[in-house]
Amino acid sequence: MYQEPIFLEPIFKERIWGGQKLHTEFQYSIPYDKTGEAWVISAHENGPSKITNGPLKGQTLRDAWQNHGELFSQPQKPTEEYPLLVKILDANDDLSVQVHPDDHYASEVANESYGKTECWYVLNAEEDAELIIGHHAQTREELEQLIDRGNWDHLLRRINVQPGDFVYVPSGTIHAIGKGIVILETQQSSDITYRVYDYDRTDAQGNKRKLHLEQAKEVTTVPHETPQLNQTERVKEGFIEKKLVEEAYFSVYHWTLNGSIEQTRTEDFLQVSVIQGEATVIVDEVTYNIEKGDHFIIPATISQFSLQGKAEFIVSYPSK
Repeated sequence: MYQEPIFLEPIFKERIWGGQKLHTEFQYSIPYDKTGEAWVISAHENGPSKITNGPLKGQTLRDAWQNHGELFSQPQKPTEEYPLLVKILDANDDLSVQVHPDDHYASEVANESYGKTECWYVLNAEEDAELIIGHHAQTREELEQLIDRGNWDHLLRRINVQPGDFVYVPSGTIHAIGKGIVILETQQSSDITYRVYDYDRTDAQGNKRKLHLEQAKEVTTVPHETPQLNQTERVKEGFIEKKLVEEAYFSVYHWTLNGSIEQTRTEDFLQVSVIQGEATVIVDEVTYNIEKGDHFIIPATISQFSLQGKAEFIVSYPSK
């Protein structure tokens, strides 16, 4: 039986709005001057993470999902794609204003396995940094008029954020991450985006990025709905577990460790990202050192593990 955490190597993506913080804050060896995304837990075909330890070392998480379903409490040959994708984003400039479709639209219209519901944990934010989340239109007609006129100041809803803030972004929500923000994003495993506005920016060849206004008008939720999250906190000696969201596609938690804790896995598998500090994870009396910037999976074949040290984690798993 597989009794090791599955450690993963990030896949990096160049973005017009990217920067250097994935190197300066996480010590990653980034390949681009404008590195915008690290896909840190990914089985998506556009960037599957590579496994760095154990019997599956050198294979991708996509390989493991397809050929070793027992690690995820799945059939040996799962009929669906790996459900989640975890990223770290460095917004050195404003991201485009965009919206994602739900599962039905993605499947029926875009020929994609999943739509895209996501959530953000703010790791770092410059003073006065802000996000776009939602819009002010009350009817679909008003939404379309404001988009057609480019009346972004009247349309877009902006909020200020600081480190430690959490934002849930259901499909159909117009949104954008603002300049000076670093986030950890947990999302459905989808790479489908409908761009609404991109500040008229051009790439190195002088070309503007493509917009998808008609699709965006179709999939945007009108009027905007602010999700009500039932966040709870569980405190033990040396350990605080805060439930950030528990919704249709995933559950996401923030763990604060200051000492040691024994954990019993009750879900199919756990995705774990170390966002601060250093610690050890112990499985079957074998110790693995972990630190900020590490990402791993506790597979379904591990029922118990322990953590020791002083660190913070974002932990997620797919909803059943």
